[in-house]
Amino acid sequence: MIANVITEARKAGAKIGLCGQAPSDHPDFAAFLVECGIDSISVSPDSFLAVKQKVAAAEAVRVEPARGRQRIHAGP
Repeated sequence: MIANVITEARKAGAKIGLCGQAPSDHPDFAAFLVECGIDSISVSPDSFLAVKQKVAAAEAVRVEPARGRQRIHAGP
């Protein structure tokens, strides 16, 4: 359901963000959101580093549909 909402919002040209506890408590969920094409995620300060690492890893392998190439992350 979440993936479908993100897909439909993208088709409509809307920016998509999520604010809530789930990405903070479950960094894998944050990675899932990136794979779905979300634009922004809000997380709590105590989870920032773990979530940032998951998001960076997900972004490193995500194909940018508009550009037709992979996004590469220069971090660890």
